[in-house]
Amino acid sequence: MSVVQVLRVTRLELSHYRRWRYAGQAMLCALLMLLMTGCSSAVTKLETWEGSPATAVNSATLEAPGVIHVSEVNGRSMTNYMMDDLALDYALLPGENQVVFTYKTIWAKSGVVQNGESKVHVIESEPQVVRFEAAPNETYRFEFDKPSSRRQAEDMMPAFSAAIVGSNGEALAQSSVWSPGDSVVASRTPVPSESSSLAAEGEVVSGNGEGSLNRLKAVWETASDEEKKAFLRWAFE
Repeated sequence: MSVVQVLRVTRLELSHYRRWRYAGQAMLCALLMLLMTGCSSAVTKLETWEGSPATAVNSATLEAPGVIHVSEVNGRSMTNYMMDDLALDYALLPGENQVVFTYKTIWAKSGVVQNGESKVHVIESEPQVVRFEAAPNETYRFEFDKPSSRRQAEDMMPAFSAAIVGSNGEALAQSSVWSPGDSVVASRTPVPSESSSLAAEGEVVSGNGEGSLNRLKAVWETASDEEKKAFLRWAFE
């Protein structure tokens, strides 16, 4: 075989190799996109309660766009995701709910950016809190003024506020600045009914303390900070 023939065969093999490599890269990208889509759909609705309350089957939904970052619902910390602009839906138990959130937008910087300097401006509000009564199977959303420029966003932040709007377009509540000392709604872990409490007492009498322990856990979850402190003082006296 001549040198020319060898070169032709080598080029043909390289050509086939490149085609397979590009095809493999395309398949890998498609697989990653499917995985990302699957993951995002799996986390787009978050439960905001603990335990298994009976009213969860009729839970309401609070839709939060990517610029709204919910940190707490009824005193329970919500999961933070790596993607800041991820729109999420929150499942709420019917009744009173308290939602703590911030509003954050990102604006690209114009001009030359120095080494190590961020390429964007991050405009963020003070933590906000909003309280409203959620109806069974109802859908709610945040409504707020949307800035058209970074300057406008900066001017809006000192007085920023968002409303909770129902599916009929009616505003139910308006947010205000939140501080950690604000009272919160309990995490609403189901508390045993009177009949189940009597059954738990029967378990204690028969020598099984699990019923009493479960009752204590449920009551602790719904107790205020002052009640918890008073109980601890009594327990360790």
